Amino acid sequence: MSDLAGKATALLTMHDDFVVLPTAWDAWSARTLVDAGFEALTVGSHPLAESRGQGDNEGMSLDDALEGITRITASVDVPVSADMESGYGAAPAELIERLLEAGAVGLNVEDTVHAEGRMREPQEHADYIAGLRAAADAAGVEVVINARTDAFARPHLHGRDPLEEAIARCELMEQAGARSLYPVVPPSRAAIGAILERVSLPVNVTAHPVRGSIFGDLAATREGGARRVSFGPLLQAALTDLIGELARPWR
Repeated sequence: MSDLAGKATALLTMHDDFVVLPTAWDAWSARTLVDAGFEALTVGSHPLAESRGQGDNEGMSLDDALEGITRITASVDVPVSADMESGYGAAPAELIERLLEAGAVGLNVEDTVHAEGRMREPQEHADYIAGLRAAADAAGVEVVINARTDAFARPHLHGRDPLEEAIARCELMEQAGARSLYPVVPPSRAAIGAILERVSLPVNVTAHPVRGSIFGDLAATREGGARRVSFGPLLQAALTDLIGELARPWR
């Protein structure tokens, strides 16, 4: 547990300035990214599910996800954060316990519960995050909770103004003990700016390794105010395109 605590603290410290956490999905991709110089990684639920022949949006079970995460953490000696979707139905204490057993020291947790076809209410999601924070604190590990909201991505599930909803949810998630915030698919740079005006935590944006983020390239993303960048499924998607280009002449 002391090794996990050290990795968690190291991961959290990386957020003090600006950090890119590239997204892995298996031991090979994880080792490749570490060999490229990255000092911490994320595991994306979408690419992990793809690598297993399963579907994202809770197409995997908790056991499935943790099996893949364990293989990744065992293959590299850097902090690893894992996308746990909405928690796969696990209580916060169970999720933290099993996440740490798998060797990860951070997690994404979103407010869309795909298995139930709904979005958690703002306070409900904040309470779940508070439970994760309490369980991590009890374990003595500063687990980095990257709290995600789908307020922009799924407005039909909440029926309110997406920007106002995203801001409200981010504020509640910050108060609940998150360590970074992840409002996915923001409609504009201005939307991210509006959130940044209301919260103090680092905000995560998704980037394509070639096309960049909503702000542009690496420098523009940093200048735009984001303090955490991950690739979601986009690195795997870019690699899929490249593999096709390499192999197609041999078909």
